[in-house]
Amino acid sequence: MSEASRGGARSLKVRLKTAKKRSTASQKWLERQLNDPYVERAKREGWRSRAAFKLIEIDDKYRLLKPGQRIVDLGAAPGGWSQVAARRIGAADGKGRIAAIDLLAMDPVPGVEALQLDFLAPEAPEKLIAMLGGPADVVLSDMAANATGHKKTDHLRIVGLAEVAIDFARQVLAPGGAFLAKVLQGGTEHTLLADLKRDFATVRHVKPAASRADSAELYVLATGFRGRGLVTTSADDEAAPDS
Repeated sequence: MSEASRGGARSLKVRLKTAKKRSTASQKWLERQLNDPYVERAKREGWRSRAAFKLIEIDDKYRLLKPGQRIVDLGAAPGGWSQVAARRIGAADGKGRIAAIDLLAMDPVPGVEALQLDFLAPEAPEKLIAMLGGPADVVLSDMAANATGHKKTDHLRIVGLAEVAIDFARQVLAPGGAFLAKVLQGGTEHTLLADLKRDFATVRHVKPAASRADSAELYVLATGFRGRGLVTTSADDEAAPDS
């Protein structure tokens, strides 16, 4: 690193240290972001968020995403997972289809149709189904409620979102389809596993390396959907946690 770079880093640290109005939590978050190799790598490689590497690692191991699939991305903004899915199914080349939804606006991703809408809105599932044009092969959910700072409350809120995503997945997945969703460690995530096992051949917890080690974040991965509750729309004509 050059002297100028070291000087710039020192200046930045001084600004963080002396910012009197910044909360301790936000200062720690900024410092963690500055020292996070995945944040820098995401910028370097053109991914919109470090979360892209979580899906990359999971897909590299379990091979969820294949050319020509129909994918739903719940809680998509800023678009990191949509980017990964689009690249791996060939969406930018007209292969497959990706329907993404988030309450926040998302800059366009080639090959992805994005909807700015709360997934909990009554009309959201029907709109996503229409965007897909047929049963989904994979439902992805990186949805997370705004943190309150109360661990039990935050855990229950994110598990609640996962449960809604599971119900939606049961409606839209084709037989053999897969479901991947964010949860938090806290006990009730095991209830989700038991629920999913009724409808999927294999269910497990995964924690990719890109998920920070000090985070309670986990992902539940269910594959081999048996077809319960499948919604068909007109087309264009006991697993241990993994480390």
